[in-house]
Amino acid sequence: MKLRTISRVVQGRNRYSSTQFYIYRVSAQLHSIPKRHSFGIAFDIDGVILRGRTPIGDSPKALRRLYDDSGCLKIPYLFLTNGGGIPESRRASELSQLLGVNIDPIQVLQGHSPFKNLLKRFENELIVATGKGEPAVVMSEYGFKKAISLEEYASHFNNIDPLSPYKTWTTKQPCNEQKNSSESVQSFDVTSERVKAAFVVSDPVDWSRDIQVLCDILRSGGLPGEKCEHQPPMYFAADDLEYQAVFPCERLGMGAFRIALESIFNRIHHKPLEYTSFGKPNPEVFKNAESILKQLLNEDHKDIINNSHHFETLYMIGDNPSVDVKGARQAGHPWFSILTRTGVFRGKENHTDYPADRVIDTVEEAVEYILQREAI
Repeated sequence: MKLRTISRVVQGRNRYSSTQFYIYRVSAQLHSIPKRHSFGIAFDIDGVILRGRTPIGDSPKALRRLYDDSGCLKIPYLFLTNGGGIPESRRASELSQLLGVNIDPIQVLQGHSPFKNLLKRFENELIVATGKGEPAVVMSEYGFKKAISLEEYASHFNNIDPLSPYKTWTTKQPCNEQKNSSESVQSFDVTSERVKAAFVVSDPVDWSRDIQVLCDILRSGGLPGEKCEHQPPMYFAADDLEYQAVFPCERLGMGAFRIALESIFNRIHHKPLEYTSFGKPNPEVFKNAESILKQLLNEDHKDIINNSHHFETLYMIGDNPSVDVKGARQAGHPWFSILTRTGVFRGKENHTDYPADRVIDTVEEAVEYILQREAI
């Protein structure tokens, strides 16, 4: 409503003073509400923020610009990574320590985070989980009551891995993993109960064992040595062919393992492998990220009741064109892709197949670009 319209209904000698009071009251209300930004940011981790456990460039300084002087989150952001292997709470704690900012677990979306959505289906079923880190602990924290690591599962079948006598290395299981496994074994017999689903939570460590045992599970309907036409569901947390780690050249990722498993399974079984892959570039992952960013925004604006806020722009900052940029492009509006030259991508020009909306050298330059573009 325009002020001149209001002024027409104000009568008498107090007309001017009443209008001035109305202006003052509205102005005070507006200033009492924190500014609600119309954008959010999603950062990839490996190759953008960290290389291994070492921050890349001034990435900690770049992140600190998203907080106010008191250390509270000023601009909603999260980490959107295909990596994983440990619970989101622990990853948030590690990132906080490495980067020097306070990161909440809700700000960490890993490749296996969507597995939570399968809890209703497999909560009380026997499932196997494999990958680096603590895959069974991850699934147990999500609420799966009968999750067991593939390593622990294989140990209950004599000679299931014919190469085990030649593997002289030893792997020390974390205490949480040992506790989870022992409790699981006490509650059920893995040698007589069928596996109802298999999950690749993070990059597998022992490819030969995992491919062998997974083929046994998938071909037998969930119980190695038995015969059954039904293949248990197979889930991959991500499908990256390559990713940037500490070594200068890209390393093979979970997508490479999936290709190896699928190729072998299809050669030894009369039906092709059926599986579902999550992680970037799946558009659903970006939709979930947008939902989390809205939660972060509302958390910082508790006095604003309306939760129907829509972002004008969501920035995806990544180093992998076929994962980060492709995912943002497939997700569509309001996603805006920024490609850094600190990881998988090192080209001078934009990527040919999956061109980003913007190509920038480093993440700190990306944050500077965003803040200038948003006039912050």
